[in-house]
Amino acid sequence: MSGLRTIVLRGLLALLLVLAIALAALTSRDAAAAETAAPSAAIHFTFDRPIDASMAPFFLAAKDGSFGTERLNVSFNSAAGSPEALARVAKGDSELALVDINELIRFRDKDEAAPVKAVFVLFNRAPYAIVARRSRGIHLLPDLDGKTVGVADSDLSMRLWPALAQQNGINASRIKFHKISAAVREPILSAGQVDAVAGFSYLSAVNLRDRGVPGSDLVVLRYADYGCEAYGFAVVANPAFAAAKPEAVKGFVRALIAGINATVKEPARAADEAASRIDDGDRDLELERLRTVLVDNILTDEVKRSGLGGIDPARLERAIDQIAQDFKFRKRPAAADIFDSRFLPPVAARLIN
Repeated sequence: MSGLRTIVLRGLLALLLVLAIALAALTSRDAAAAETAAPSAAIHFTFDRPIDASMAPFFLAAKDGSFGTERLNVSFNSAAGSPEALARVAKGDSELALVDINELIRFRDKDEAAPVKAVFVLFNRAPYAIVARRSRGIHLLPDLDGKTVGVADSDLSMRLWPALAQQNGINASRIKFHKISAAVREPILSAGQVDAVAGFSYLSAVNLRDRGVPGSDLVVLRYADYGCEAYGFAVVANPAFAAAKPEAVKGFVRALIAGINATVKEPARAADEAASRIDDGDRDLELERLRTVLVDNILTDEVKRSGLGGIDPARLERAIDQIAQDFKFRKRPAAADIFDSRFLPPVAARLIN
């Protein structure tokens, strides 16, 4: 009996040991799974303007779970312009934001400005343009001579007009710029009260066609086609957040690249997602807007060669010089002061599939 009890006790002890090991393994696995599932960072992301289809890559990244894959909990909000969005990022109210990189360049020249930098360029070419009526005799940029151009308050495109005019030998004094509200920019052109309007190509031109102005009567004079070197909208990061959680910023960039690739493959689905976030959003209008943005501003030859998100330092230096023709820098920034490439994945991971 004594031997039998010994055998039974040893068997029980062995069984308990196996169970203990199995329980420890399960606990460890569950803990690892919980750690993987839990967000590594919460990101408050600010757009510098009301939602439109150009923001679709962000929304597809959220819908398709790309941010979740990177263990990020991303929420979106909007500001009334790039200066306000930059102020939020500088204060830390938003970790990341989408702003006009040319406004970032001007912002960094302010007294005691926070060292905010861009970490990803969405628009490889700025969307600045003059949208004109062919029926008013305008076909090329020099045809603006003697014409009236409607310009909305705080229109970003006009900040680079002096450089554009000089580069193209245009006498700016012979063009009448008529100040208007942004709300009436397209209506007054469609009504024939001005010959052209300044703005963004993917907004004004598409809106005018939606208002019934024949596409054949519209000409879009894109600054980029006339020598403007400017980049456009870029993701900027709060410097403290970028320093404390660089992996979160890198993860956001990877998720955004996935969102851009999904947008390129399925523009109709992307436009639907953007339109669903707009009050009374028009899916067809946003799809036209998105297609314009992809061709003109995102999928440029430079991007096809060098990948999404980055910059050519020499080109950015030239763009800063063009800004300086209308903006007196206290201390001119260098490209490295504006763009931080450390958060970008390798070029192979940024090429359009």
